[in-house]
Amino acid sequence: MIQAPPQQVFDVLADGWTYSDWVVGTAHMRDVDGTWPRVGSRLHHRAGPWPFSLQDASTVLVCEPPHRLVLKAGLWPAGEAIVAFTLEPVGEDATRVRIGEDFAAGPLRWLHTKLNDLVLHLRNRETLDRLADIATRQKG
Repeated sequence: MIQAPPQQVFDVLADGWTYSDWVVGTAHMRDVDGTWPRVGSRLHHRAGPWPFSLQDASTVLVCEPPHRLVLKAGLWPAGEAIVAFTLEPVGEDATRVRIGEDFAAGPLRWLHTKLNDLVLHLRNRETLDRLADIATRQKG
């Protein structure tokens, strides 16, 4: 639960330059398409620890402000994932944010284990905590 209305939270999602601040594992934003977050626009990023970080991009598949954003997140050669952010209002000044993430291509698609699920769950919890910090800091 984030103590900010959905539009305020979505505004953070709509600022592609902040992704390395709150998406765990994203090390650096190299570029953001000027049309971000329209469908088809891309974030160009580096992910993973230096010096082993990989360059790739994430592409918007669905954008329904302020309630839903779906990305195809690339991290080749490891693969790519479909990541869905869903924002639901809770009262006037709070938002329930859910992240759905599923590997869609590449070797990671076949490494589905309970340990991977746990690590992904913990990573996404930290990602949401960071998103909340930024969204609530922008309040007022």
